[in-house]
Amino acid sequence: MFNHNLAQFNLGLDRLDQALVRFMSAYGIHLLRWAIAIVYLWFGGLKLINASPAADLVVQTVFWLPPHAALLFIGGWEVLIGIGLLFTHPLVLRATLFLLWLQIAGTFQVFFLLPQVAFQGGNPLLPTLEGQYAIKNLVLITAGLVIGSTVRRDGSHPG
Repeated sequence: MFNHNLAQFNLGLDRLDQALVRFMSAYGIHLLRWAIAIVYLWFGGLKLINASPAADLVVQTVFWLPPHAALLFIGGWEVLIGIGLLFTHPLVLRATLFLLWLQIAGTFQVFFLLPQVAFQGGNPLLPTLEGQYAIKNLVLITAGLVIGSTVRRDGSHPG
């Protein structure tokens, strides 16, 4: 009796697992694009209205532009990325991902231009909140790679 119940339980778990994997496979990349789009639209929008907690960091790393112009430039760029991620057309997606990777590369400037802001006491193993903000962009780079892997799909996949 116990073995039968255990086998039924395991079968139920396996069916649940299969259903969850099917869901993730069908919708994961689509939801990833939307999630990253929301982040870019939100954070970029905050820069456009000068309400971003990262404003000082942007101004310091985009030092070749006047402060207000730097925020408008980066904020507009990020909003453009967010809008682009809402589309699945291969050309739009490729251009958007190119802009994303350029923007991300720019965020790593903080480690070279402002290491005193990025690391506690200059120790690269102890990032500050600003350093953590930049380091998390490794996840965005990887998300861009995953999203980029879809640009040659034939359209039969919902992602």
